[in-house]
Amino acid sequence: MSVVYDRKEQLQQIQSGLLPGEQVIAVYDAIGTGTGFLGLTDLRVIIQDTSFVGKKVALTSIPYSKITSVSVVSNRSWAGQFFSSGAIAIHVGAHVYQMEFRGDEKTHHVHDMILHRITR
Repeated sequence: MSVVYDRKEQLQQIQSGLLPGEQVIAVYDAIGTGTGFLGLTDLRVIIQDTSFVGKKVALTSIPYSKITSVSVVSNRSWAGQFFSSGAIAIHVGAHVYQMEFRGDEKTHHVHDMILHRITR
Protein backbone atom coordinates (compact mmCIF):
# COMPACT_ATOMS: atom_id res chain seq x y z
CA MET A 1 0.00 0.00 0.00
CA SER A 2 1.41 3.40 -0.96
CA VAL A 3 1.36 6.16 1.64
CA VAL A 4 -0.26 9.50 0.75
CA TYR A 5 1.53 12.53 2.23
CA ASP A 6 2.08 16.26 1.75
CA ARG A 7 5.54 16.74 3.27
CA LYS A 8 8.29 14.12 3.48
CA GLU A 9 9.61 15.39 6.85
CA GLN A 10 6.15 14.94 8.41
CA LEU A 11 5.92 11.40 7.04
CA GLN A 12 9.38 10.65 8.44
CA GLN A 13 8.37 12.00 11.85
CA ILE A 14 5.35 9.67 11.91
CA GLN A 15 7.42 6.71 10.69
CA SER A 16 10.00 7.25 13.43
CA GLY A 17 7.39 6.64 16.14
CA LEU A 18 5.52 3.66 14.76
CA LEU A 19 4.79 0.60 16.85
CA PRO A 20 6.04 -2.78 15.55
CA GLY A 21 3.87 -3.80 12.59
CA GLU A 22 2.00 -0.46 12.45
CA GLN A 23 1.40 0.91 8.93
CA VAL A 24 1.07 4.55 7.85
CA ILE A 25 -1.95 5.32 5.63
CA ALA A 26 -1.62 9.09 5.11
CA VAL A 27 0.00 12.24 6.52
CA TYR A 28 -1.62 15.59 5.69
CA ASP A 29 -0.25 19.06 6.40
CA ALA A 30 -2.71 21.19 8.37
CA ILE A 31 -3.24 24.90 7.85
CA GLY A 32 -4.26 27.52 10.38
CA THR A 33 -3.16 28.29 13.89
CA GLY A 34 -1.91 25.64 16.28
CA THR A 35 -1.66 22.55 14.11
CA GLY A 36 1.18 21.04 12.18
CA PHE A 37 -0.15 17.84 10.62
CA LEU A 38 -2.41 14.83 10.97
CA GLY A 39 -1.27 11.27 10.40
CA LEU A 40 -3.45 8.20 9.91
CA THR A 41 -2.13 4.72 10.63
CA ASP A 42 -3.92 1.41 10.78
CA LEU A 43 -4.00 1.75 14.62
CA ARG A 44 -4.43 5.44 15.43
CA VAL A 45 -4.67 9.09 14.46
CA ILE A 46 -1.55 11.16 15.22
CA ILE A 47 -1.86 14.94 15.52
CA GLN A 48 1.00 17.39 15.81
CA ASP A 49 -0.17 20.44 17.78
CA THR A 50 2.05 23.53 17.88
CA SER A 51 -0.28 25.72 19.96
CA PHE A 52 1.40 25.16 23.33
CA VAL A 53 2.86 28.05 25.31
CA GLY A 54 6.59 28.58 24.95
CA LYS A 55 6.73 27.25 21.39
CA LYS A 56 6.36 23.67 22.59
CA VAL A 57 5.02 20.98 20.27
CA ALA A 58 2.85 18.00 21.20
CA LEU A 59 2.50 14.84 19.18
CA THR A 60 -0.81 13.29 20.27
CA SER A 61 -1.82 9.70 19.49
CA ILE A 62 -5.52 8.87 19.47
CA PRO A 63 -6.50 5.20 19.16
CA TYR A 64 -9.51 4.78 16.87
CA SER A 65 -11.35 3.08 19.75
CA LYS A 66 -11.31 6.37 21.71
CA ILE A 67 -12.82 8.48 18.90
CA THR A 68 -16.54 8.99 19.51
CA SER A 69 -17.33 10.79 16.22
CA VAL A 70 -15.82 12.57 13.25
CA SER A 71 -17.28 15.66 11.56
CA VAL A 72 -16.77 17.68 8.44
CA VAL A 73 -16.82 21.34 9.47
CA SER A 74 -18.28 23.83 7.04
CA ASN A 75 -19.80 27.29 7.10
CA ARG A 76 -22.59 26.03 4.86
CA SER A 77 -23.80 23.08 2.83
CA TRP A 78 -24.30 24.14 -0.75
CA ALA A 79 -26.26 21.81 -3.04
CA GLY A 80 -25.31 18.77 -0.98
CA GLN A 81 -21.56 19.51 -1.11
CA PHE A 82 -20.75 18.31 2.42
CA PHE A 83 -17.03 18.16 1.67
CA SER A 84 -16.70 21.66 0.22
CA SER A 85 -14.80 22.72 3.34
CA GLY A 86 -11.29 21.57 4.14
CA ALA A 87 -11.91 21.24 7.90
CA ILE A 88 -12.46 18.17 10.05
CA ALA A 89 -13.34 17.71 13.73
CA ILE A 90 -12.37 14.58 15.65
CA HIS A 91 -14.31 14.06 18.88
CA VAL A 92 -12.52 12.22 21.69
CA GLY A 93 -14.69 12.27 24.78
CA ALA A 94 -15.29 15.92 25.65
CA HIS A 95 -12.29 17.12 23.61
CA VAL A 96 -12.52 18.11 19.94
CA TYR A 97 -9.47 18.26 17.67
CA GLN A 98 -10.17 20.49 14.68
CA MET A 99 -7.90 20.72 11.66
CA GLU A 100 -8.07 22.38 8.29
CA PHE A 101 -6.44 21.01 5.16
CA ARG A 102 -5.57 22.34 1.73
CA GLY A 103 -8.15 20.73 -0.52
CA ASP A 104 -11.45 19.06 0.16
CA GLU A 105 -10.23 15.66 -1.08
CA LYS A 106 -7.96 15.42 1.98
CA THR A 107 -10.86 16.24 4.30
CA HIS A 108 -12.96 13.59 2.57
CA HIS A 109 -10.19 10.98 2.88
CA VAL A 110 -9.52 11.68 6.60
CA HIS A 111 -13.25 11.62 7.39
CA ASP A 112 -13.87 8.37 5.53
CA MET A 113 -10.80 6.59 6.96
CA ILE A 114 -11.68 7.53 10.55
CA LEU A 115 -15.38 6.72 10.07
CA HIS A 116 -14.48 3.32 8.63
CA ARG A 117 -12.23 2.52 11.62
CA ILE A 118 -14.68 3.69 14.33
CA THR A 119 -17.73 1.92 12.89
CA ARG A 120 -16.21 -1.56 12.60
